[in-house]
Amino acid sequence: MQCDAWDSLVENPVLNTSSRKGGVYAPSKKPDKFHEIEYSENSRIGTGNSEVDSVLGGGIVPGSLVLLAGDPGIGKSTLVLQLAGDISKNKKVLYVSGEESAAQVKLRGGRIKDLNTDFEFMATTDVDEVLSHTHGGNYDLIIVDSIQTMSSQSLSGAAGTTSQVTNNTNSLVRAAKDTNTAFIIIGHVTKEGNVAGPRLMEHLVDTVLYLEGERYGLLKMLRSVKNRFGATNEVGMLEMTEMGLKAVSNPSEALLMERQELPGSVIFVGMEGTRPILVEVQALVSPSVFGYPKRVADGFDLNRLGLLCAVMQKRGGVNLSTQDVYVNIVGGIKLAEPAIDLAIILAIASASSGKIINPGAVVFGEVGLSGEIRSVNMSNLRLQEAKKLGFNKAIVPASIKGINYYGAKTIADAIKNLK
Repeated sequence: MQCDAWDSLVENPVLNTSSRKGGVYAPSKKPDKFHEIEYSENSRIGTGNSEVDSVLGGGIVPGSLVLLAGDPGIGKSTLVLQLAGDISKNKKVLYVSGEESAAQVKLRGGRIKDLNTDFEFMATTDVDEVLSHTHGGNYDLIIVDSIQTMSSQSLSGAAGTTSQVTNNTNSLVRAAKDTNTAFIIIGHVTKEGNVAGPRLMEHLVDTVLYLEGERYGLLKMLRSVKNRFGATNEVGMLEMTEMGLKAVSNPSEALLMERQELPGSVIFVGMEGTRPILVEVQALVSPSVFGYPKRVADGFDLNRLGLLCAVMQKRGGVNLSTQDVYVNIVGGIKLAEPAIDLAIILAIASASSGKIINPGAVVFGEVGLSGEIRSVNMSNLRLQEAKKLGFNKAIVPASIKGINYYGAKTIADAIKNLK
């Protein structure tokens, strides 16, 4: 039970131990010696999508349960439908839909070009039926869309309640371990962006993935926040096409394809997990019509933008007290790492002065309240990626040394040397 929370009282049956001698369980299974347990990385199930495999740590582990969450309409069902088709070329797959009928899923699948349909399908909201097929169907992978629509006859409460979601997830986890069947379950999210339901559900599963991005943006990001069988700092880049969600091997090139050399445009080298990605940061500065200047940010934290504008005015000598400032991260990408501070400041300074920043330069660095530019992590990886794409100059923290790199100690130095 949880205070100030609706429907948080969960019934837990009490086992009657009076019939057992001394109240002790009789062992039914002999423990294994740990060094004798056999496992091979080759047993992972390839998804057919290199980006998804990378985020999972090399593929789906047999007997694991993967929770995929994301905003409505972001592409979760499309992604798992593609995975069902690709994996079914070599493995036995069951797709369970609790949200759509067979005809509706068939209609949705018809919009995906060249989708392989050699997998089994079942439309049901009965988790007990799913469990019976798990134990008797000899499947390699079962997809459940979604866990919030599933219910069990043995439990009270409607589908989606705390007791139903918790117990049904636990039942699927046990079935996955007992039969060595991999599961992918889709989870709804709240308006705050968290998985709907009890936090316990995320503890029960082996892997938690989030599909992120603007609904109509160019790229979608598949991010791992929990992975018992791989790293959690990997991010997969996907693009929605007529073939469905496809892997993007070079997202930087796609994001910079239509860039124009104008004031207010800066190339920032960010890190998504361990992958460097080049993104265009745009700024627009215009006189304020009203007495209170506006600050608008798309893809960047608005409070952070207000702070950086104050630092620019106090430490950088740029008067923005009567100017509206608009900042946009191109491609629907959302960035929050401190390394983007310097790129935001130089984009605003460029838009305010009308000076074009060298189109062959990249920018990154964290900015402090006193106007100093601090070093950031993985600087060498960032610069290597920029050089690979033809950028031979950089405005970076002074602690980074290199040919054609301008190291700035303060934002005043960086603003004076926009070129």
